[in-house]
Amino acid sequence: MGNLYHQIASEIISQIDGGAYHIGDKLPGVRAASEIHGVSASTIVAAYDELLDGGYIESRPRSGFYVCSRAQVDFLSPKMSQPAMIPRDVVGQQLMLPLLKQTQIPGTVNLGAAVLDLSLLPTAIVEKAIVKAARQERLNICRYQFPPGNLALRQQIAKRMAQLGCDVDADDIVITNGCQEALLLSIKAVTQPGDAVAVESPSYYGILQIIEHLGLKAIEVPTDPQTGISLDALQLAFENWPIKACIVMPNFSNPLGATMSDANKKKLTVLCKKSKVHLIEDDIYGDLCFGAQRPSICKRFDEKVIYCSSFSKTLAPGLRIGWVASRQLANAISQLKFMSNTGLPGVVQYALVDILASGKYDRHLRGLRAKLGKATHEMITAIERYFPPDTRITQPKGGFILWAELPPDVIKNNDTFDLALTALEKKIAITPGKLFSANQKYTHCLRLSSSGLWSPEKEKALKRVGELIKLL
Repeated sequence: MGNLYHQIASEIISQIDGGAYHIGDKLPGVRAASEIHGVSASTIVAAYDELLDGGYIESRPRSGFYVCSRAQVDFLSPKMSQPAMIPRDVVGQQLMLPLLKQTQIPGTVNLGAAVLDLSLLPTAIVEKAIVKAARQERLNICRYQFPPGNLALRQQIAKRMAQLGCDVDADDIVITNGCQEALLLSIKAVTQPGDAVAVESPSYYGILQIIEHLGLKAIEVPTDPQTGISLDALQLAFENWPIKACIVMPNFSNPLGATMSDANKKKLTVLCKKSKVHLIEDDIYGDLCFGAQRPSICKRFDEKVIYCSSFSKTLAPGLRIGWVASRQLANAISQLKFMSNTGLPGVVQYALVDILASGKYDRHLRGLRAKLGKATHEMITAIERYFPPDTRITQPKGGFILWAELPPDVIKNNDTFDLALTALEKKIAITPGKLFSANQKYTHCLRLSSSGLWSPEKEKALKRVGELIKLL
């Protein structure tokens, strides 16, 4: 049966999204569907199970399978952001660490931090791989693992990137301490203090922290919650300012969840190349699509794109394994990595080689993706139920985070940072919007996280946040 049932599920999802099936339409029965697709009944059952887990269809006793309302939630979507495109110093990022620490206090319900629920992590697989690595590589794991990192791991990553259409060798890859260090080293390799870099707006606070740390200026570029960074606005920024790098999350961006089309990804690479601007691609959420078809990456269209990612959002954040892929900068980034912290623990790298080579990572991903789609849908539905009318909510096609924009008449002169502090007193963690801007914009917005698994406890906590909003 292999991956065939995922292909069939993906086809049906495309048919639902394309309007071939509407809410309430009945899907062909298992026997009829097996004849249509030319596969066994067990393959169809597996495909329908995946659609059920993703919230695309529902099963009615003694009746069959029907398309449900997952893809047709009735809500307003945020409009394209309109930041002032001028170089700015980044301020206010020191507020983030204390908030993140609060999410790890026992009893706190996490609705803010972008981390998977622990129950979704393949902890048994990771444990067995570490034990195996410690036993089989007991001498090697005691040695320094200098940059660019474990060769076998780099070969596995290069193989995965080749599947995405990239011409990448193991020698082009540098293993890093998560994606955050990958971004830090990449940005540092192509900039000097005082330089300007272009970012999406709103932008992941970790990128803003790097910009602040390196003494750079941030130019926030208008970004659409569905289609990503505005290429017209970015071109205007390139024409008006001497920008050294552009940092973009093209797939399921943080915090908006936007995904750029292949056409726009290609246009972005052409624009950056023409303007002689380094394009740094953060693809940390790329593997977390709700369907079976993973989106493409910018590096597919230009091998000079500096590609950054990690396994923190998919496998286990505690492993702290990320990477940079750049043929032109691999040596420079290896040197920066060496000067920063010498290298990474060998046991974790060997363990990850085993997880990737055995196929366990891909099997884990297939099960995880359907759960993420269901959890996101349930969170959107809960936001509509408990938040004020006219709240605007993103509708990503992957990942596990949402961006909520509260109505101006509700937030008034208040700040969602104060709301976050009040929620923490109730042992509920949310992330205020102003942390995603260089100059603390978006004070009426929130980033919310389902952590990939919805529960009655989270439903209750979100309801309480809705009540707190009404008290502003």
